[in-house]
Amino acid sequence: MSRIATGICAAVAIAAGGYWLSLSNSSPSYPLVSGAEAQEADLDTSTIVEMVQGAEDAPVEIIEYASYTCPHCATFHQGAYKQLKKDFIDTGKVKFIYREVYFDRYGLWASMVARCGGPEKFFGITDLIFEGQSEWTKAGGPAEIVDELRKIGRLAGIDNEQLEACLQDGTRAQTLVAWYQENAERDGIQATPSFIVNGKKVDNQSYADFKKLIEDELGS
Repeated sequence: MSRIATGICAAVAIAAGGYWLSLSNSSPSYPLVSGAEAQEADLDTSTIVEMVQGAEDAPVEIIEYASYTCPHCATFHQGAYKQLKKDFIDTGKVKFIYREVYFDRYGLWASMVARCGGPEKFFGITDLIFEGQSEWTKAGGPAEIVDELRKIGRLAGIDNEQLEACLQDGTRAQTLVAWYQENAERDGIQATPSFIVNGKKVDNQSYADFKKLIEDELGS
């Protein structure tokens, strides 16, 4: 039986600070991002685009909170998510919103690459990031990991110049961190993957149970 995930990834720990977006002693040098600074900075988080699949007026809205470095999130996206998309998203019954969670600098870098191609490429890049998670997260140090993420971006058709511009955008990085923190605090997100179904937080469960929950929301 497919599961939403085989478990959950570690509790969110970055809210107090400790975000990084730098490759120390390497070139180019990516801007440093502090979680505490992002909270204090005057940042317009409304500029962050929600990444959405499905009909805008679908009767059921599902928000997934996921980290690109969380293996359980990768399990979900390679399994149950594909069933969810086929059964409910592509049929106009579910509006699916994906929101990133940042456990570490690598997840933040992955997010910046995924968003670099805009909404039209986001979910395709996300699939590539999760498919290759076990490889790029173990590529070596920060320089090697970001280089693997660049390769994923190029595979999705983003050129080097655009990728570097995205990765070196410090204001964008800080705004993403602040946006994530606002979302996580509002929805009480402590681990990944987490789901909000029509405003209600949903625990990890089998896909069959998740499907039943959606069908109950649909009244079918």
